[in-house]
Amino acid sequence: MEAFVGGGVLPTHRPGFRSVVSRTGRANARFSRAVTMCVEADASAPVAASATEGVTDLYQSFWDHADEVMKAKLSDLEDYPIPEDYLHKEEVTGKGKKMQKVRTRSFGYRTPKLRQIRAAHVQGGQSLQVLNFVIFPELTYRVPFFGADLVTLPGGHLIALDMQPLFHDDEYKEEFYSALKPIFDKYAEQLPWGGDFPEEAKQFFSPCFLWTRPAENEKVQNEVFDAFKEYLDMYLSIVEKAPEITDPEELARIEKSQKAYLAYRAEKDPARGMFQRFYGPDWTEEYIHGFLFDLEAKIEDGSYVPPLERAN
Repeated sequence: MEAFVGGGVLPTHRPGFRSVVSRTGRANARFSRAVTMCVEADASAPVAASATEGVTDLYQSFWDHADEVMKAKLSDLEDYPIPEDYLHKEEVTGKGKKMQKVRTRSFGYRTPKLRQIRAAHVQGGQSLQVLNFVIFPELTYRVPFFGADLVTLPGGHLIALDMQPLFHDDEYKEEFYSALKPIFDKYAEQLPWGGDFPEEAKQFFSPCFLWTRPAENEKVQNEVFDAFKEYLDMYLSIVEKAPEITDPEELARIEKSQKAYLAYRAEKDPARGMFQRFYGPDWTEEYIHGFLFDLEAKIEDGSYVPPLERAN
């Protein structure tokens, strides 16, 4: 999925608003490799038998809240078309005490300002729970992406919240992150910094990237949930006020940045190994490129026309 984070990385001091982007260049060496190793190793570890029955779902309340808030605040919200094979996928893996049921459900909406609002919810028992929730703006708006990766594996919780930037100039950071900064600061004090991340990934994180690995479920259900609510509220407020972009040069920059983001996430998706193990490589690649990061596929099949091409 979009940005599973953590696993085997060195702990560091939490960055401040001015230092987070610059420090990514100093503290990043093993992040992507460690992420992939962590997710794939933990995905192959035994999970409690029968998986979903009688298990507290840590992240259902996150999605329920997002769903409720978006329906209340986005008057033009409508369903996003999801191929039937992606709506619900379930497999039973392992034998005996290692048998587990893994269920993946997909959700999607859209609005005139938001090209795709989508979530993937994986439930494989107490030690395999994931909610990957991403909002992709329409290409006529220069607002950031919204990204929430909420992951529980046998090794613990991996939490990432961010409004991921299209650009990194000072004007952009001031426009979109100055109001988020106090929220980030508040939860940065409550949720320890989760560790390093790599040079190649730093362009996709904002100055308010909240990344942590809490040990207790209570931290997830309380502080993480509260941060999730505030980040989402701030994002929806920004989207509501965002003006439409018509300048061709700026539209070209937005399209280039969005495509780069999606290509990187699709290529580096650490959940690939987990999905391949549960559902096979064919379904996994179709799911990654046909739903999770579907812009290029939509352009290729003609179901989405980029703004610059609409004018021609």
